[in-house]
Amino acid sequence: MRKAKLFKVTFLNMGKTYELFARNVQSSDLWGFTIISDLVFDAGGDSLIVDPAEEKLRDEFKDTRALHLPIQSILRIEEVDKRSTAHIRDANTGEKVMPFPAIPPKPR
Repeated sequence: MRKAKLFKVTFLNMGKTYELFARNVQSSDLWGFTIISDLVFDAGGDSLIVDPAEEKLRDEFKDTRALHLPIQSILRIEEVDKRSTAHIRDANTGEKVMPFPAIPPKPR
């Protein structure tokens, strides 16, 4: 039995670099766009460890059937064997963007 293809798609959006996993990547009928569909996230609930960054991505794209990305925003599309963690990075520094501050604010 043949395994379903899995793609790691890296693209820019509003000053951040997104890394998502999808089962389907194709050219769009809209000139200059690529369609990313069948997004893949961690099953959620299968593990005791929850990655807040991936939860943020899952919430952001929960109702998305397909992303129509302009080709200028796509940095890389890789066909991979297995999924790793999806995340958002700052486009300038490359640091992961956390949904909450990594260091709690000092009390006043």
